[in-house]
Amino acid sequence: MNKYTITQFRAEFPNNDICLDYVFKKKYPTVKAYRVKGRKDYADATGKQYSPLAGTIFEKSSTPLTTWFEAIYLFSVSKNGVSAKELERHFGFTYKTAWRVAKQIRSLMGNDGNMLSGVIEADETYIGGYRKAGQGGKDKTPVLGLVQRGGGVRAKVSARETHLVLNHIKKNVSKGSAIMSDQFGVYRKVKKLGYGHDSINHWKKEFGRGEVHTNTIEGFWSQLKRGLLGTYNGAISSDYLQHYVNEFSFRYARPSHEIFASLLAKI
Repeated sequence: MNKYTITQFRAEFPNNDICLDYVFKKKYPTVKAYRVKGRKDYADATGKQYSPLAGTIFEKSSTPLTTWFEAIYLFSVSKNGVSAKELERHFGFTYKTAWRVAKQIRSLMGNDGNMLSGVIEADETYIGGYRKAGQGGKDKTPVLGLVQRGGGVRAKVSARETHLVLNHIKKNVSKGSAIMSDQFGVYRKVKKLGYGHDSINHWKKEFGRGEVHTNTIEGFWSQLKRGLLGTYNGAISSDYLQHYVNEFSFRYARPSHEIFASLLAKI
């Protein structure tokens, strides 16, 4: 499919009524109903009413649906994320509204529940952030990462304790997959869990041995850190870091038109 442009987007979703109809059909695909005049509800032939916005990110929001949809579109085509300040400038929002819209869109970017399989690279990194008010200074937050070669990413803000690392693998990687890692000792335990394993030794300046390498996950870390620094100036509290990690994980290996469609499917 060709790139989904802003012109195509605006032609497909030109007004609030069309956006609302889209949400209704997504939420109630088998229901035949008509729009209740003057309201955002629908009713079927028996008089039963349906509220398509209930339980969605749009519920109780006074922001027009066309604006929400365009904000989702902006997130789908951005490689390095969209900051609340950017939404504030683009739409003329207050910063509070822009921050809420961005937060709600990121809430759609969680793990889709599918397991990774095949050759999986495992690694950890540290993301610089800011401590809570009154604690002062910068902090470093550990993040665990798994990437399927040719597939997706699962990344979690978490300590590097053995049971947490192994649980992250068990929850996200199908048994029988091959785990590639560095020499961090916890990964040697994955064979007992039903995975293959091989590793490289960075301490000995070894960065690859044929198919044994962690170049893919290291590339994802670089992309994540560039995005956090360039778009968000690195100023992300550890309390919200998982939302941003989810955003970059969700976007990884997905073309923009798939991201937009995937986000709309989850509203």
